[in-house]
Amino acid sequence: MALTEDMRPDRILVIDLDGTLIRSDMLFETFWSAFSARWTAPFVVTKSLLNGRAALKHRLNELAQVDPASLPYNDEVLDYIRRWKDEGGRTALVTATNQAIADRVADHIGLFDEVHGSDQSHNLKGPNKATFLEQRFGVGGFEYMGDSTADVPVWQKSGKAITVNAPGALRTRVDAMMNEVEHISAAAPSVRPYFKALRPHQWLKNLLVFLPMLMAHDFTGAMVLRSFLAFLAFSLVASSVYVLNDLLDLAADRAHPRKRFRPFASGSLPIANGTWLAPLLLLGGFGLALLLGPSFMLVMAVYYVTTTAYSLYLKRQLVIDICTLAVLYALRIIAGGAATGIELSVWLLAFSVFFFFSLAAVKRQAELVDSASRGKASADGRGYQTSDLPLISTMAAAAGYVSVLVMALYVNSSSVTALYTSPTYLWGICLVLLYWISRIVMITHRGAMHDDPVVFAVKDRVSQICLVIIFLISATGAMS
Repeated sequence: MALTEDMRPDRILVIDLDGTLIRSDMLFETFWSAFSARWTAPFVVTKSLLNGRAALKHRLNELAQVDPASLPYNDEVLDYIRRWKDEGGRTALVTATNQAIADRVADHIGLFDEVHGSDQSHNLKGPNKATFLEQRFGVGGFEYMGDSTADVPVWQKSGKAITVNAPGALRTRVDAMMNEVEHISAAAPSVRPYFKALRPHQWLKNLLVFLPMLMAHDFTGAMVLRSFLAFLAFSLVASSVYVLNDLLDLAADRAHPRKRFRPFASGSLPIANGTWLAPLLLLGGFGLALLLGPSFMLVMAVYYVTTTAYSLYLKRQLVIDICTLAVLYALRIIAGGAATGIELSVWLLAFSVFFFFSLAAVKRQAELVDSASRGKASADGRGYQTSDLPLISTMAAAAGYVSVLVMALYVNSSSVTALYTSPTYLWGICLVLLYWISRIVMITHRGAMHDDPVVFAVKDRVSQICLVIIFLISATGAMS
């Protein structure tokens, strides 16, 4: 877009920060940054909120550590500002965000002649901002770039209104009240970022709730229905946790070459929307869990508490994080048993612990390999150094091989004969697992592993073939 005669250098260009210069909101950015660093932060800032939003923003600024360089900036707005500056125009960043944060953002961008933000007692938003700008530049003495209905009083005092990614109704309203209007729009609103934030591909892990039913060979309608409801409940609660985890991991995700494209990290999905999406999904999941009885509800509660503790603290703790991931996998199987009333065997639980410990270690191995390839000394947001890589690789392989040993002992146990007419065939599963685990560890060692081995396995043709072979072996052993 070229500059027009409307872009008069005698009028200063005033730019809002939240939703305009950045595709995010600093109130929520600082809240989640503070929450990530200190799980008690929500309780600490609640007291500040009693003194107003300005006091809240000031307190959050003290607790948060947001890097201005990592924020999702709006490239169209930045280009507009640069063109304005090239024509000799003056610019000002005027925002309801705390002054200290506004200063850091302005220093990083390097395009503003003036910077004005909220202080501990004065919230520079809506009518307050309009009054401030009128007093400083006069009515019509500035052009204002904003994005929300809170900016309407400001536009009314401006010489020209510039909207950024504003909804249709707001654009119509601004067109009706202003003589000079310009609209800057990015991509049309889409539900795709919401769907992506739920991480539906991760729901594959929740298929583990069907395992107790499959291992017991009980395929009655009631068992299938209860297992399916357990799957849905787990998927909703898990997605709630994924949203929470993404909000807490904003800084680490933005520093990652692939995770920076996640909806919240990239700014394609507002952080404010994630703040209500997480509890909504949680309520939906526990609403379904009510249909499956108190035992299932208890397992779901343990899962949610454990995975939330993992997101807030445990994922940064050496080895404990791997053990926690293994437990979270096993809880899905326990949930399947609780939903259906099927008693879980010791063999299944023992196999699960070692097998999923192996997968969790592979996940950390993949992260360390990636960090090493980028010349980093440690994995972002984790408690590991790249020098730990040989030991983590050994842990992944060793735990996987122990799970195969447990499988071999199960095949040789007396309890197998009650379910399989020809249990000897099950030895083939041990060989397939031995091969698959060795291959996964080797692929990860070479840097070709997806961040999550489960997702990798679903897309990997060899892993798909191994799964089919295991299914055929189990069916043959049961029917022969």
